[in-house]
Amino acid sequence: MTEATTLSAYVKEPLVFTQENYFSQDELFEQVTQKATNLGWVREDFLERIKKREATFPTGIQLVHYGAAIPHTDAECVQEEFVAIVTLQDPVVFQSMEDSNQEVKAQIIFVLGLNQPHAQLEMLQSLMGLLQNESLLAELLLATTPSELIEIIKQNNL
Repeated sequence: MTEATTLSAYVKEPLVFTQENYFSQDELFEQVTQKATNLGWVREDFLERIKKREATFPTGIQLVHYGAAIPHTDAECVQEEFVAIVTLQDPVVFQSMEDSNQEVKAQIIFVLGLNQPHAQLEMLQSLMGLLQNESLLAELLLATTPSELIEIIKQNNL
């Protein structure tokens, strides 16, 4: 994997939200989009498209002890690439990637804002590797500040 597709290259502090409480997917998407829009990183249709894509192609992943989700949308909505990370005190329900009738109570969400198709695939593979490391996920979920969470990612060469 090239240096450019490591998680730490895309995780930027303004789009790391730790120990948050959102009541719904929509609220979570709205917060991330608002911040990304203010930074000029996404087009105005990003929110509508990410909601629509998540409804059509759910991204919830049920792990042994945790639930996660990797929502993303079309490359043309993204002006500056990023991976937003949201950790939650109380999970938000996503539908399962494997079976849209199954609910996943997600505690960690990676919102991909990538505009290179190959990067998106490599990032998904990289994140799947991370999601299989439950002790590392536990560490990320315990981080109380964005800088602490970013430091964990860097220390683990993600």
